[in-house]
Amino acid sequence: MTTLALNSADIATIAGDVLVVATVPAGGRKKGAVLAGPAAGLKAAPKRKLEEALAALGATGKAGDVVRVPGAGISAAPVVVAVGLGAGPWNDEALRRAAGNAVRSVAGSKRAVLALPVETAAGLDAVAQGALLGAYSFDSFRVDSKAAQKAPVTRITLAVADAKDASTVAAVARAKAIAGAVILARDLVNTPAGDLPPAALVAAAADAVDGLSVEVEVLDEKALAAGGYGGILGVGKGSANPPRLARLAYRPEGATAHLALVGKGITFDTGGISIKPSLNMHEMKGDMGGAAATAAAVVAIAKLGLPVNVTGYLCVAENMPSGKAQRPGDVIRAYGGKTVEVMDTDAEGRLVLMDGLVRAQEDKPDVIVDIATLTGAAVVALGSRTFGIMSNDDDLREAVHDASKRAGEAAWPMPFPEELRANLDSSVADIMNIPLVGRPHGGMMTGGIFLAEFIKDGQRWAHLDIAGPSYNAGGPHGYTPKGGTGAAVRTLVQLAEDIADGAV
Repeated sequence: MTTLALNSADIATIAGDVLVVATVPAGGRKKGAVLAGPAAGLKAAPKRKLEEALAALGATGKAGDVVRVPGAGISAAPVVVAVGLGAGPWNDEALRRAAGNAVRSVAGSKRAVLALPVETAAGLDAVAQGALLGAYSFDSFRVDSKAAQKAPVTRITLAVADAKDASTVAAVARAKAIAGAVILARDLVNTPAGDLPPAALVAAAADAVDGLSVEVEVLDEKALAAGGYGGILGVGKGSANPPRLARLAYRPEGATAHLALVGKGITFDTGGISIKPSLNMHEMKGDMGGAAATAAAVVAIAKLGLPVNVTGYLCVAENMPSGKAQRPGDVIRAYGGKTVEVMDTDAEGRLVLMDGLVRAQEDKPDVIVDIATLTGAAVVALGSRTFGIMSNDDDLREAVHDASKRAGEAAWPMPFPEELRANLDSSVADIMNIPLVGRPHGGMMTGGIFLAEFIKDGQRWAHLDIAGPSYNAGGPHGYTPKGGTGAAVRTLVQLAEDIADGAV
């Protein structure tokens, strides 16, 4: 992972290959850009030279604008990059995206100095996160092509007013822990399914918490059968790679509140017997994004030492068609006894989650949140950058939404229309996993309604459908790369902090 340091010196004197400064639109009748943040305090001669160069190159100061100029006569760095923030005031997410844009744009350079306008510890946290996430690359499987790729920045220096200030140091430590967790989730999602079967995914999660105050328990296929985990076993029946259920328990001394996280971990989803079209099926290596986010959040929470009990469940299986696979029309028995008629084997995420949700309630948590790339309907409804939030508790739904906004992740609260439940009535079992009537309308909400059937009265629970933002099939933007994004990790950590503070 890229290293990050702090420096309180004059930005023109800090050694580096690139100096990144901020610009904003001039405003009024003036065109072009003006400098913002530490760059606005440059000495007269270098400041004038930089402003003249930016004007000549058409810098606008708009969000996403990136302009490179020679650093001679301006800074110790040979190149100056001006990144646009857009018209103020800027929230923390604007700073996070600008930092990510800047660091992505200077890939191939080893050392970058960032001088962005930071006035609060939260703003510094955002800049540090954006810079570290913008430096991400996934090259584990490159050999001949690796040399042709521009390597990410290896060292980032943040220009700050006081590098030894306690709140400044704490903000950067928080950013490092969270960015590291997001990168872990990205790496897991990006790893080809052939190299990350269920056993390997839970092993990677166990490795990630090694050395932290986290207890790990893993149930293999024999333990799952003995325990009656019919959903996870049913989905995994068709694969040569047997399923797993991993439990990660973080129990800091003195903590009283308890958050449970339950993540969908389908390491590859062909759809099973209800097989998917081949187009873009390769992206289904990312159908374990919920489990990846769960494991990563536990890692960050433990590293930060948050005073809240957290239990993470990774419900892991590979959904494959074979002579042993479950069939449409089969009836399976969930952990806890409820029976489910499987009408579509491609609605498998809810089947592994139901087992995890019932098991999680045995730990008596105050709040349960499940995280899943559950439905294509979520992408239809909310697009590729926003995840849906559903809950059986209005206050919890709003608390998760508020946490997502402060974490800088796009999310939207969704309703639970009561009339959709009747569409899941089965003629042979307690419930169907997908409706025959009314399909495909309201698919995201129907998925949540199915899961709600496995939540006891009085248990506060929220469901996050991250199918859209978990995997970025398009080009990179801000601090978000192509491929796995680590969606929901930051929201989950923020929610854990809120619960620890008694705000949820």
